[in-house]
Amino acid sequence: MHEWLVTACGPQHWWPANTPFEVILGAYLTQNTAWKAVERSLDNLKRAGALTLEGIRALPVERLRELIRPSGFVTRKAPAIKAFVALVDDQFAGSLKNMAATPADPLRARLLALPGVGPETADAILLYAFGKAVPVADEYLRRIAERHRLLSPAPSHNRKGYDALTRLTRGAFASDPPASHAGLYNEFHALVVAVGKAHCGRKANCDGCPLAGDLRRDADQKP
Repeated sequence: MHEWLVTACGPQHWWPANTPFEVILGAYLTQNTAWKAVERSLDNLKRAGALTLEGIRALPVERLRELIRPSGFVTRKAPAIKAFVALVDDQFAGSLKNMAATPADPLRARLLALPGVGPETADAILLYAFGKAVPVADEYLRRIAERHRLLSPAPSHNRKGYDALTRLTRGAFASDPPASHAGLYNEFHALVVAVGKAHCGRKANCDGCPLAGDLRRDADQKP
C-alpha cells in the first residue's frame, strides 16, 4: 500500500511546520478539528509572537484561549498546551532539545501522563517534532485497515485498536533498515491522510483511489 501511495501521490513533506514547537502546537490543536481551523489558530499565535515556548509561557491562559479559538475545545486545549510547557520547564530545563534527547518509550509515557494527550497526539509529537521512530495511527488508517480486511473492526479511539494499527505499521516496515523507520513512518502516515481525505471518509469513495485495486482483487478471490 505504501508503494502504491508513493507512486500515486508523491512525497508529502509532512508535518507542515517551521519548528518542532509549531509541530507540537499543531498536534494539540488538530484534535477533533480540521487542519484549516488549526492554520487560523497558528496564524493568530504567530501574529501574537507566541509560536515559541517563551511566547506560550508568557501568555495568560485566557489570552491563549482567544488565540486558538478557531480550533475549538479551547477550555481543554489551552490548559493542555500550558501543561506541556510546564513539563518542559520542570523536567527538561525549559529545553526541547533536552526533551528530544530522551528515549522514545519513557518520553511517550511522560507525554501520555499529561492532560489532553492520547496515543495519537503523543506519537505525532514523538515522530514529527522529535524524529523518533514511532508510527502514528489515526481514523483514516483505521478505516483503510478495516475496509481492506487487514484488521477486524474496533471502536473508534479504542486503545487496543490504536495499538493494533501501530503494530500493523511496524510489521509492514520491519524488513527495512531501522535507521529508515522514522522517515518511512512519517511519509506513510502523511500518505494515509492524503488518501483518507480524498477517498476514505465516513463513506468510502473508491473511484480513482490508488488502493482500489486491492479491494477488487479481494472481491475476485471470494468463493
